[in-house]
Amino acid sequence: MTLMAVGPTGPAQPVTAPVTAPAPAGSPVADAYARLTAAYGGLRVTGLAAHEPSPRGAGWVGAHELAAGGEALEAFLAWDEAQVLRDYGRRARPDVVAGFGLHRYAWPACLLITAPWFLDRRVPLLAPDQVAFHRTEGRMAVRVESFACLPDDPAAVLPGARVVPDAQALREEVRAAVAGHLGPVLEGFAPRMRRGRRALWAMATDEVVEGLWYLGQLLGGAEEHRAMRELELLLPGATAPYTGGAGFRTLEGPGGRELATRDRAGCCFFYTIRPEDTCVTCPRTCDAQRVTRLTAAAG
Repeated sequence: MTLMAVGPTGPAQPVTAPVTAPAPAGSPVADAYARLTAAYGGLRVTGLAAHEPSPRGAGWVGAHELAAGGEALEAFLAWDEAQVLRDYGRRARPDVVAGFGLHRYAWPACLLITAPWFLDRRVPLLAPDQVAFHRTEGRMAVRVESFACLPDDPAAVLPGARVVPDAQALREEVRAAVAGHLGPVLEGFAPRMRRGRRALWAMATDEVVEGLWYLGQLLGGAEEHRAMRELELLLPGATAPYTGGAGFRTLEGPGGRELATRDRAGCCFFYTIRPEDTCVTCPRTCDAQRVTRLTAAAG
């Protein structure tokens, strides 16, 4: 099975608008990555200058190596296979192992694109060879050479800026940027996943939604609800190659409390290892169980 990698959209028509502040120094997404790292201690993002090579050595893997589907991917998945055996005392099917490995890369990789968009309305355009990942240390090294932004953004005058006319066009850039980065990676994982193209992009849809939703929760205040609104606009449900949409819905908890949930578009198959332990957003988890678990987590 071969998946077609989806590339970014073509250059937008230039838009003339006054610049209201000086252009920022350094990487246009550095502040967003710093806020992401501060909010989520399990991920540290380092920006690389144009002349800096991507980190290599034990533990590091490039996204382009995962996309190639060779020895680097085999070594990457060997960690997941060993982790399942160690933590659960049983072996997982090879396709389940591959699904775990894909999730563990795709979840933070999507945040590299969605977090700067959510926080600063800037969308880094990242080819697979511009991202390296160290899973056990929760580190990502990123070389941002181009990005999309709005006309009134001070960064619009920087080299590598792709200025788009409005918020809707910027959302299109987000979808294209994620697809352009993840498409080749999905192709590398596909032979091991035993899933069709639609199922693979369903997983990608979930990574986009649940990563940014979680970041909104970490940021606190009204940011969770803002993240949910933004995700519903980003993924309304008919935006190929993504399968489904953000799909948030509300359950009634004790005392009439509103509890946010969604049904995942894809499945991680964790139930094949522990049938009694499903994700709270898994379609296999009934609403009554969700209310109990969400209420306990909130408490």
